[in-house]
Amino acid sequence: MTKRASRRGLWTAVVLAAGLGGLALVAPPLTPGTIESAPVTVITTPPAPVVPLTPEELSARVVPTIVTITAPAGFTTTAGTGIVLSPDGVVLTNHHVISGASDVTAVSMSNGLIYDAEILGYDSVSDLAVLRLAGATDLPVAVVGKSAEAARGDAVTAIGNAEGGGVPVPAPGVITNLGVTVNTRNASDGSRNQLKGLIEVDADIRPGDSGGPLVNAVGELIGVSSAGNAVTDRTETSPAPQSYAIPIDTALPIVDQVLGGRSSETVRVGPTPVLGVAVKDHADMPAGAEVVAVSFDSPAERVGLTKGAVITEFGGSRIASSADLNAAMSSHRPGDTVAVTWVDVTGQPGTGSLVLDEGPPR
Repeated sequence: MTKRASRRGLWTAVVLAAGLGGLALVAPPLTPGTIESAPVTVITTPPAPVVPLTPEELSARVVPTIVTITAPAGFTTTAGTGIVLSPDGVVLTNHHVISGASDVTAVSMSNGLIYDAEILGYDSVSDLAVLRLAGATDLPVAVVGKSAEAARGDAVTAIGNAEGGGVPVPAPGVITNLGVTVNTRNASDGSRNQLKGLIEVDADIRPGDSGGPLVNAVGELIGVSSAGNAVTDRTETSPAPQSYAIPIDTALPIVDQVLGGRSSETVRVGPTPVLGVAVKDHADMPAGAEVVAVSFDSPAERVGLTKGAVITEFGGSRIASSADLNAAMSSHRPGDTVAVTWVDVTGQPGTGSLVLDEGPPR
């Protein structure tokens, strides 16, 4: 919530001298050892009271700044929401909305146009992704607030593509907690993740709202909706809504990192490289990433990796866990040639060179 306050500086006249056309103004000399000053009147202006928007005003301000997202992934299609951050179509959403998607489209709620969405980058750990809408111009953008100024009891509203219906639905509520850690499960692929530092609200966030804005009483963006305990048909005995949003102060540095082209251990910028294996930590020696599945005609299969093999080195980096392999992959792009060393299920060493394929975001 933006707060404005004007302050009039305090000043004391000691010596004032100005000359203009022979006219001079000079303050009386001070007697050594004494201090003389003009009387000072302190004037303060209280901050203007915040006037909450009506639900209709809030929707009118926020809805044009969002897009509804459709992301096909294999035999499933994920519906979500995105927040427009720039007139040329930079959009912020959740990683789990676009994870595994072969192509992504978005419909602007300001003009009704359908856009192909390019995935510029994402952070799967923070559950954030940055898209760009191809050919977009002059889109209305979100008014960004400061999540650091949010407090328990503040009125908030989540707006998104609830249940994937393509029609934005507001979900009002209040902030019930801050700095919350939750364990989440992706309904599409069952993957789990832990999100930290979240804003907890009692707004009824639904599937399809993911990636949408959480705004304060004047329509300023303070969070990105990410998870909720939605109930299909609420009754008086249903549990109270309990939903979570990623603070916008956490999200914007990741957006800047992606737009700046800076990949890191958790942030992927550009196309996603694919090795073609599923791995887990190897419980015994040697330490490494144990292959539990190999995709057909993947770089891994072509180089000779099989189920049960333990990858111990990748691109010159020592691999002692599945996390090490993911981190090593983050520094590569599709088309890179990478040396791999492993020990197969019989204990025999293996080595080879492979070319990484391009695949959907993971």
